[in-house]
Amino acid sequence: MNRYFIQLAYDGTAYHGWQRQPNAVTVQELIENALTQYTGKPVWLTGQGRTDTGVHASEFFAHWDSEEDLHTLLRGPVEDGIRVLNRMLPNDLVIQRVFQVPETAHARFSALFRTYHYRVHWAKDPFRARYSWQIPACPDWDSVLKAAALLPGNRDYGCFARAGGGQQNDMCNLTHAQWKLNADQSAVFEIRANRFLRNMVRAIVGTLMEVGRGYRSHDQINDLLKEGTRSDAGTSAPAHGLCLVHVEYPDGIIQPKP
Repeated sequence: MNRYFIQLAYDGTAYHGWQRQPNAVTVQELIENALTQYTGKPVWLTGQGRTDTGVHASEFFAHWDSEEDLHTLLRGPVEDGIRVLNRMLPNDLVIQRVFQVPETAHARFSALFRTYHYRVHWAKDPFRARYSWQIPACPDWDSVLKAAALLPGNRDYGCFARAGGGQQNDMCNLTHAQWKLNADQSAVFEIRANRFLRNMVRAIVGTLMEVGRGYRSHDQINDLLKEGTRSDAGTSAPAHGLCLVHVEYPDGIIQPKP
């Protein structure tokens, strides 16, 4: 049996997230349908995780298994097959690469770290509205940066997890949580961890913005992490500002780009 990774990117505005579900259009459904139609073989994808409704991804991986070699499966050169598949998909969804991986490679369980970006801006801009959260005013960035610096660690982040998220535990190894401030009245929050709980990044950003508006002090982050619950943290930031930008795997799984 051959295992194939597919790399894709999508604007999540029109989709109810990655994971296939009844009575809603999802990214997984569209990709599986296109692959099944084109290859003539049933395709069921396993994604590296799931993104919620309205969340974007500039780098997302999934895998599936087939007895066919890739050249036969895609009816010739891989690049040609990808071009045909992309013509079958809407413009807000693109397949970037398809390649074979070791049989033991797993899109979800082999992933080491994921990195997300969350974008905010405080000067009204119609060209940012789809991918960035417009906040009312420039926050107190000194307080926000101090609060963000308290986030990294290998510990329980249940205070930022949506209730009923289905995870067996709330432990995450969060290695990086940092804001980049831009000169055009915007900022990007970059956060990296081995796993993320459902709604975790949006809950963190919402809480940090409450710090920035003076609704809570930066050092309350420590109290939240020690003994807080989801109701103690801030309101979740909107989904459209969030984008999965990078997934890291062990050497030998992700082929270098041509």
